[in-house]
Amino acid sequence: MASINIDRDDRDLQITVIGAGTIGLSLAALHLAYLATPSNLTIVDIRLDLESHVLRSLPALLPQGLHACVSQVKLMSSVPVAVKDSDIVQECGPENLAFKSALWLEVERHAPPGALLWTSTSGIPASRQNAQMRDPSRLIVVHPFNPPHILPLLEIVPSPQTSQSVIDHTVGFWRRRGHEPVLLQKEITGFVAGRLAWVLLREAIHLVDQDIVTVEQLDKIIETSMGPRWAYAGPFKSFHAGGGPGGLEGLLKNVGPTVQACWDDTGKINMGDTWETKVIGQAREAYEFLDLEERDLANRRVLEAVRMVKRETKARN
Repeated sequence: MASINIDRDDRDLQITVIGAGTIGLSLAALHLAYLATPSNLTIVDIRLDLESHVLRSLPALLPQGLHACVSQVKLMSSVPVAVKDSDIVQECGPENLAFKSALWLEVERHAPPGALLWTSTSGIPASRQNAQMRDPSRLIVVHPFNPPHILPLLEIVPSPQTSQSVIDHTVGFWRRRGHEPVLLQKEITGFVAGRLAWVLLREAIHLVDQDIVTVEQLDKIIETSMGPRWAYAGPFKSFHAGGGPGGLEGLLKNVGPTVQACWDDTGKINMGDTWETKVIGQAREAYEFLDLEERDLANRRVLEAVRMVKRETKARN
């Protein structure tokens, strides 16, 4: 049974991020902003251009004052060497069960017995990844929402074998970082944020495939309606408010037949169907050049605006 004994300040921990893709670098940026010494962060990846890739890509995710720190981050291609002194190992590798299972066997052999082992998978439960580990209680899902260096959500998803010590240390770490770790009560493929996102994407694809809207029009609808609203309140809170004195119950009584008709009419969409050519083509035409710095700035300002309103409301009350 895993026994975690990390008694140092979070800023002094040795953190290893496995994978230098989009999520890996974003999480690396998040850790780098908090660590006392940039060399406490290790990024491990087998890509041949790892150094140039990190030096080119990581600064764009950091405040201007931290750009110079990137050159001090340790870069490695060997997992055993990278994890041997780690307090936290955060895996951000391919969404492939065979890869992840083999990786955790290697990490378990070489990382300290008290290290926290986190998988940033988008949907593969820890109980499937840990099946061959000697101590499956060490592994837990820490699923961020892209881009994790800005968006505060972390879905914390233990397997039935994950020890309470691992859960407590993981949740505590992210709370001290000022993020929002949400502990799921049980495993489910895709977790919660992903399942909600994929359901919305399925219906969006259906609407485009039926020539009701274009890709660009559908995005505009979300950006000017539910997007801003959801930054303040999720669907239950939003619809409860929309029901007036009757709350959610009143709303569903009022629009229930329409809601049921929409549910009954949900588009049957499968990966590989003919919609792909149309939808992917429209997406490429509409968004050939995406400005990720603009995206990150918009996300930060929306979050800050909501925080400011909530602080002001709390102060008035």
